[in-house]
Amino acid sequence: MAINCSAFSKDLLESELFGYKAGAFTGAMKDKPGLFEVANHGTVFLDEIGEMAFDLQARLLRVLETGEYIKVGDTKPTKVDVRIISATNRDLKKEIENGHFREDLYFRLSVFQIHLPPLRERKEDIEMLAETFLKRFSTKLKKEIKGMTSEVVDILKGAEWRGNIRELKNLVERTILVSGKPLLDASDFDAQYIRHDDARVTEGAALTGMTLDEIERQTILQALDRYKGNLSQVATALGISRAALYRRLEKYNITM
Repeated sequence: MAINCSAFSKDLLESELFGYKAGAFTGAMKDKPGLFEVANHGTVFLDEIGEMAFDLQARLLRVLETGEYIKVGDTKPTKVDVRIISATNRDLKKEIENGHFREDLYFRLSVFQIHLPPLRERKEDIEMLAETFLKRFSTKLKKEIKGMTSEVVDILKGAEWRGNIRELKNLVERTILVSGKPLLDASDFDAQYIRHDDARVTEGAALTGMTLDEIERQTILQALDRYKGNLSQVATALGISRAALYRRLEKYNITM
């Protein structure tokens, strides 16, 4: 069972993970089993765990330490036997230093770690991933696209990929949607990539002399304009979660 911790508020995430008893609060008409209960004797994947609220982390730690928890509105513990896999794009050690993540939970989760470098640091994977997405979306969209030229591969390897694999996947899907060629060439990607990179250079030059907060606010505004207010695309382009984007929109008083 998988859940994205950044997709829910603290209270909703607590209900999704641990469930509740009927009558626990207004609107709780019947018992709701939580994710841990449903996944008993299986695996729970907690994506974007770095976005989990600090006080909710204590409840998760209890599950890891004791294998039990108490549902909202219940008086007896629910016992579960689950394996926990978690993922985050945050540096949790820095989050601990800043008081945003529990150190005891970090050590309990990090029994075995797999570090996946950002896509820009493993460019040897880009061609394989692009071809995989090309085959997948050609089939899905019923397009007769057989491949891409070597020039396209060079263009893809030269991009920054702030949104990592999601950004590459979205780009390939968009390109296949608008292209009718059996072999994708540089003209299919140039408009989206070279112009995008030039825009970054121009924007960077305009930010000289601004404070860090002013730079971040301006970057968010430019991304909102570029993606026409699509928050999912903005978050992906900025390399942050939607929850983190919402916090920054509130911080900088940016309204949609």
